[in-house]
Amino acid sequence: MVQLEPRSKGERTRQRLLDLAFESVIRKGFAGTSIEELVEAAGITKSGFFYHFKDKHDLARQLIARYADRNQDFLDEMIARSRELHDDPLHSFLIFLKFYAEAMEEAVYNHPGCMVATVTFQDMAWDQATRRMTVDSVLQWRAKFIGWLEEIAAKYPPKGKAEPADLADAILTFTYGGMTLSKALGDTRAIARQALMFRETVRLHFLGA
Repeated sequence: MVQLEPRSKGERTRQRLLDLAFESVIRKGFAGTSIEELVEAAGITKSGFFYHFKDKHDLARQLIARYADRNQDFLDEMIARSRELHDDPLHSFLIFLKFYAEAMEEAVYNHPGCMVATVTFQDMAWDQATRRMTVDSVLQWRAKFIGWLEEIAAKYPPKGKAEPADLADAILTFTYGGMTLSKALGDTRAIARQALMFRETVRLHFLGA
């Protein structure tokens, strides 16, 4: 097994600041998150903050970049795992949705909220570059799902009229909207249930009753 190099003290501090910022931004919004509170919570000086980030908008961009990278890794690993278990595009996609349901239940339990929704609905608080990064991360997920669904449609002519893009958007909708629903109802399984219901929809769409 490859041993990862231990993080330097500076890198640990930077990651700690990003963790603190994520929690605060989700709960209070970006405008309501101050450098002063992050510095105090991290136990560093203000000059220590500016060693890692040029300003608050630089913090935002690094926060979104880390969030997007982790989400892409999460998705890519799950897709690869599903593809390894079955060569058929439809059956591997159905496997993926089962894995996704399980993973999202855990994600809702561990995460305080959805960063995509936070940036989208607090758009005036973020700079244009940060908003663009968020949109791009959503589009990357969307493109992966569309490509997979088009591959399935080429082998299994659909029984229904929904386009691959519509089906892909449904995943994004129940994921981001499900975060809000889960929080409102205190129900960690909200997204998982939607994912499993969508799994049945996909099966019927391509295979019929």
